[in-house]
Amino acid sequence: MNHRQIHITPKGNLQHTPLSESCIPVLQTGNRSVILAPMEDVSDSPFRQMCRNLGADVVYTEFISSEALIRDSEASRHKMAFEEAERPLGIQIFGGREEAMHGAAKVAEANRPDLVDINFGCPVYKIVKKNAGSACLRDLGMMERMAGTVVDATPLPVTVKTRLGWDDNTIRIREVALMLQSVGVRSLTVHARTRSQGYKGEARWEYFKYLKETPGLEIPVIANGDITTPEHARYLFEETGVDGVMLGRAAIGNPWIFRDIKHYMEYGELLPPPTIQERMEMCADQLRASVAHHGERFGVIMMKKHYGNYIKGIRNGKHLRMEIMEKDRMEDILELLLNFSENPEIQVAV
Repeated sequence: MNHRQIHITPKGNLQHTPLSESCIPVLQTGNRSVILAPMEDVSDSPFRQMCRNLGADVVYTEFISSEALIRDSEASRHKMAFEEAERPLGIQIFGGREEAMHGAAKVAEANRPDLVDINFGCPVYKIVKKNAGSACLRDLGMMERMAGTVVDATPLPVTVKTRLGWDDNTIRIREVALMLQSVGVRSLTVHARTRSQGYKGEARWEYFKYLKETPGLEIPVIANGDITTPEHARYLFEETGVDGVMLGRAAIGNPWIFRDIKHYMEYGELLPPPTIQERMEMCADQLRASVAHHGERFGVIMMKKHYGNYIKGIRNGKHLRMEIMEKDRMEDILELLLNFSENPEIQVAV
């Protein structure tokens, strides 16, 4: 797909009806869906639209604090903003109080997404210390109550993202999956590390097959963690039987990964990587969309997590990235990106 076929929709009014459940791949078993992960300060509306246009079957918002939602904070409302082109879309919430999670689910529902997702996996200390994110892996009773509270609060399908366990001594992912299924959770995404691992070491993909073979487990299982190539995705589908794969960091600066996985799954061949010009132009498109969505100051800041991967492997790319990071005006950055792409001597380093 040529990136010039991609159009980012400007932010607008949300008055439409969520999709029927049969149209939401993450709720279906066996359909091998490819999903964009929720990532703080990364998976905003412009990036989600870009990934959907390039093949992502489902996208999720950045995680949003339940406490901020029930206080009606402007920042939390902005994180929930989305366009019809992003559907199927889930709003992800996190929190450490049942009452706040109940209220947050109601607020999320009013914004008319297709799904409400609960974050039971974030390992960051400032989240865990509030009994949110992966803190629930230390207290499965609390996780059960929290999930049940959200399911009871909204008629929308509720999904969950979590980890294998708190540490190697508390990996009870089969028990967790059956428990969540019993309270009405419709799909489970598992990052194949424990909370104590953080993002270190290798994701333990062997647990996906173990989980899929759980007697009585019927809800879809989505694999997450270290999925960076089409070959990784095919391995997980064919060797573990997971129903979907969720990509996070691999999509930053490389939204083509969704297209590439779909093509590889269908035809068994790898597409050529985007050219340098295509990378620079896509980055420029995303920058324009980010500024249109967030305003210039914050839109430029939001893009800083993306530049490194767009430029990765390009000769003289380090110098370009340093120049870009010093700029705070969109036009100055666009000039650097597009002039760089026009230099015929610049090529990907071997």
